[in-house]
Amino acid sequence: MGEPIREPIAALVVAAGRGTRAGAGMPKQYRTLDGVPVLTRTLRALCAHPRITSIVVAIHPDDAAPYANCVEMLELEERARLLPPVHGGATRQASVHAGLCALDASTCPHVLVHDAARPFVSRELIDRACAALAMHDAALPGIPVTDTIKQIDDDGRVTHTPPRDMLRAVQTPQAFRLAPLLAAHERALESGMTGFTDDGALAEWAGMAVHIFAGDPQNLKLTHEADFQRHEGAEGEQPMISRMATGFDVHIFGSGDHIMLGGVAVPHEQGVVAHSDGDVVLHALTDAVLGALAEGDIGTHFPPSDPQWRHASSDRFLAFAANRVRERGGIIDFLDATILCERPKIGPHREAMRSRIAQIAGIDADCVSIKATTTEKLGFTGRGEGIAAQAAATIRLPAAGNGGMS
Repeated sequence: MGEPIREPIAALVVAAGRGTRAGAGMPKQYRTLDGVPVLTRTLRALCAHPRITSIVVAIHPDDAAPYANCVEMLELEERARLLPPVHGGATRQASVHAGLCALDASTCPHVLVHDAARPFVSRELIDRACAALAMHDAALPGIPVTDTIKQIDDDGRVTHTPPRDMLRAVQTPQAFRLAPLLAAHERALESGMTGFTDDGALAEWAGMAVHIFAGDPQNLKLTHEADFQRHEGAEGEQPMISRMATGFDVHIFGSGDHIMLGGVAVPHEQGVVAHSDGDVVLHALTDAVLGALAEGDIGTHFPPSDPQWRHASSDRFLAFAANRVRERGGIIDFLDATILCERPKIGPHREAMRSRIAQIAGIDADCVSIKATTTEKLGFTGRGEGIAAQAAATIRLPAAGNGGMS
């Protein structure tokens, strides 16, 4: 990487988001892991590195109190590195811009931009970020992609399969020379380009040469509720047991112009006859999760005889079941559904369903599978009289006490 730079390096921590995918309650950067707020952990990791001389945090205007609580938990020498926090904007890009404006390029010409929700950043990774600045004005940590990536069009048709060896999943901290990054942000703002969610992408758009250095697979970003469940109590983790259960649902076709499947409105020449919105995918998944909990089925909790559930959106049912897993200290590992029908075609809507189900259940889309099959013209689905779905859910529950083995 060449000779290490001797100039001061600042860190900009982006902590103004609301973190809605992590579930209800406090924004994720202020939630705790083993009693310590995520932001406090992130700041400690950055303060522990000798090359970082100052740190500015972009926070939401409403978060002065939780931010002060996070800072209060730092040691005095750690707090000494913190500059006054700045108010972030409505987007990540706006928050980064506000943080950059609070830094002085004449006294601190380099900056590491880091996500508040990445508290597991290691000293070695920060070493590599600092070293990259010796040769590059913009450098990002990246890890090799292990899955095959497909590029698709609006109809879900695969248009390109890029080679995996040329792909990297980008993390933070991202390392930049401060002046050109701030200039790139100003240019984007003047051009009305406000949708960048990654500073490397913004720098690339502005014409900066962006390079990749080795990231760290352990440098995880806390995004969903399940991420907190996995890392809570990591030093003395309670034993967990795995459970798997299945679910099934069917509805006859009726009048209408669409079908709700996996939380997505799929156009069709018919609708379904149902008490709620008739989403067979969400109903089957709800039964699978409730089955893994041994807590009855969807009818137990949402009886069709109760008028309050008439025309109800089925995302409420799956969200309830997912929340029951969390209330018992458990984790949803995987959700799988197979749709049985001759029509409509499921392929064009598969990714939207996966994304919506993941959002409802509070898990990653990688933990959701949607498949479809016909019944070769056999049975009621083969005759086009209705639609069915079967599902499976894999969860983990504490091995003793709250919902586990006795």
